[in-house]
Amino acid sequence: METRFTRIALGLWTAAILLFLFVPIVLIIIYAFNASNIQSFPIQGFTLKWFGSAWQNDEIRTALWLSARVGIVSTTIAVLLGTAMAFAVHRFQFFGKEAVSLVVVLPIALPGILTGMALNSFFVFWGMGLSYWTIVIGHATFCIVIVYNNVIARLRRVSGSLEEASADLGANTFTTFRRVTLPLISTSLIAGGLLAFALSFDEVIVTTFTAGAQNTLPLWIFGAIRLGQRLPEVNVVVLAVMAFTIVPVLFAFRMMDQTTDSTGK
Repeated sequence: METRFTRIALGLWTAAILLFLFVPIVLIIIYAFNASNIQSFPIQGFTLKWFGSAWQNDEIRTALWLSARVGIVSTTIAVLLGTAMAFAVHRFQFFGKEAVSLVVVLPIALPGILTGMALNSFFVFWGMGLSYWTIVIGHATFCIVIVYNNVIARLRRVSGSLEEASADLGANTFTTFRRVTLPLISTSLIAGGLLAFALSFDEVIVTTFTAGAQNTLPLWIFGAIRLGQRLPEVNVVVLAVMAFTIVPVLFAFRMMDQTTDSTGK
């Protein structure tokens, strides 16, 4: 039985963790409106000039567009391959099934630096120059896991009797998939795709090892922080990235809530 002291201690510990996580984010938001280019607190005044400065920076716009393109393409690949793998693992029995599941999940379970180094070694071994497509391949390797986990979890809650009833009524495999299975897993597909895009958009470690001369937005932020010459613009860009990535994450959680409500599980 929990004592009053235990509840208070757990509440204080939870508050400390939340402060540790969110105070830096709040500071970034505040500094994005700082009138001075020197980060000090309290700030000297509020201004919007850094937003205009960041938007007029061609390097930032180019990096933003590259990150968006990589996210869209890698997410598309992840949705296709992750869904196919989820169906294969869920529907069929074959030798090495558990090993396949482990290999699919491994890229997201390992530290990002190990995944990036492994991909870089693979590209070097096969003589593949680092380019836009190596970034896409790198991002797709860990985005597949997000889609795979969402889809296979949904498939496990779908009753096989619905597909059997469709087949009994004369529908072929494709028609059953299009009219029965796909609508049932659509929310998990959308949620997985949105989470995969959000993860891809701000991934910096894997991008570092697979980008070559390509400068995505996370790499630009990393370089600007290291040089320390454009910190006000960095704060604006980080604020924009947080606002941009939180939208698909919120939509994804909303989709997963709808899936849970519809199944009652």
